[in-house]
Amino acid sequence: MTGHLKLALTVAASLALIGGAAAAQPDRDRQGGGGPGGQQAHGRQGGGAHAAPQAEPHAGPRGYSRPAPPQGWNARPKTVDRGSYQHNFQAARAYSVGPYHPPRGWTARRWTFGEILPRAYWRSQYILSDYWLFGLEVPPVGFEWVRSGSDALMINVATGEILQVEYGAFA
Repeated sequence: MTGHLKLALTVAASLALIGGAAAAQPDRDRQGGGGPGGQQAHGRQGGGAHAAPQAEPHAGPRGYSRPAPPQGWNARPKTVDRGSYQHNFQAARAYSVGPYHPPRGWTARRWTFGEILPRAYWRSQYILSDYWLFGLEVPPVGFEWVRSGSDALMINVATGEILQVEYGAFA
């Protein structure tokens, strides 16, 4: 039985490799034959009612540049006046930046300053390194903004303590 199993696995792997190579080959009918306007080598346009729409290269937007960081955006205060930071604010505006997926095993929760945020929320996908784009203030040295659902939390990156909250910063 071991010999039959090895043979079956070898055949399956070979078929997978052949199928992958065939899938990697360009489909001239779907890609329009490579000519201008999607013309194929024999001169006809399109490809009938079942042909996929033609795509042309796009260089990207013109006359647009990403907003530059404001002056002093990363001039982080060296000392922390806890009293001036410890607040739970309602954000003046909600930004739409895409879906939020909480860390595995965690559910949505409304955090407040003074609580300890679990380390699962400190991963890179939750850190808001361009916090200034979302109207968040410059965090002191040793603190970062992280996203938790629709809220932005300023946390101590050594302990996870929440120093400030902006509720509803994200739509």
